[in-house]
Amino acid sequence: MDIFDSKSITPMLIGKNQPPFDSPDYIFEVKLDGIRCLAYIDVNGLELRNKRNKKLNAIYPELSGIFKQVNSKCILDGELVVMAGGKPDFYELQRRSLMANPTRIALAAERKPVSFTAYDILYIIDKDITGLPLMERKAMLAGAINETPELAVSRFIEANGTALYKAAAEQNLEGVIGKKKGSKYYCGKTTKDWIKIKALLDEDFAVCGYYFKTDSLLSVILGAYSDGKLIYQGHVAMGVSRHDYKHMAAVAQCDKADYPSFPIFDGARWIKPVLSCRVEYMDRTPAGRLRQPVFRGLRDDKSPDECIVQRHEPMEQFASRGLWRFVLHQ
Repeated sequence: MDIFDSKSITPMLIGKNQPPFDSPDYIFEVKLDGIRCLAYIDVNGLELRNKRNKKLNAIYPELSGIFKQVNSKCILDGELVVMAGGKPDFYELQRRSLMANPTRIALAAERKPVSFTAYDILYIIDKDITGLPLMERKAMLAGAINETPELAVSRFIEANGTALYKAAAEQNLEGVIGKKKGSKYYCGKTTKDWIKIKALLDEDFAVCGYYFKTDSLLSVILGAYSDGKLIYQGHVAMGVSRHDYKHMAAVAQCDKADYPSFPIFDGARWIKPVLSCRVEYMDRTPAGRLRQPVFRGLRDDKSPDECIVQRHEPMEQFASRGLWRFVLHQ
């Protein structure tokens, strides 16, 4: 079936983090701190779907009219973003993604509107163009959209990834994505042709429980899957909000026996692994625990069983290639 009609594809994924680099074979874009999304657009309107293929239109009503800014029937790959102080605000976007009440959604849409930034086009008129080289798709994307505050096209530079990374780091932005100019688009696949270059590392984890370090400070217990089993990955307290706690507290509790390899935490409330979250951190300890973790929010576009134990290059190796001074520049 035609990929526009089936609406069953998922976005191509980005490969592992690596230090800044320059290459004439790559373009570089600022990494936006938002939620990945596909937009199916034709003359009748718009359908937004996240990485889990969940429809999002009701959550982001302020985007309902962006189909009027597109010249042709198409599928756009891009990022939903809330801007605050000239920078993406993932916390506000995460709050919105978990809303269900139409009145609250309408108020949030007016107070902190969401925009869609497109950085790829997968289909145009009646043709699947995922097999074309990236630069041809970029040219088609630029010609397909009339930009508005609600709909924009991601800008890029060629070759000079290190300079763009430095500029992003100086503005406290998340980092840069490097993309090979000739890369094709593989739906749902992770590719080495797209590379993260981030000042801070981040990962997604399963929420396995929580405990109160003080009366008001909540720490979340994190896990990730390896060979079908949840493995302890650490815990995080900084950045956890009452809003996050409300969602965790609503999950069915279980016993510590369900997490036999996890440490014992006094007063811990163990919960079923049905929530996933995103955590940023500086690097990992020799034992694999997170250094200076910050909770960046629950996410509904990724299931816990997609949170897999990652292999990590020691940060000392990054240091020898020049990344560490940028990580610590603040």
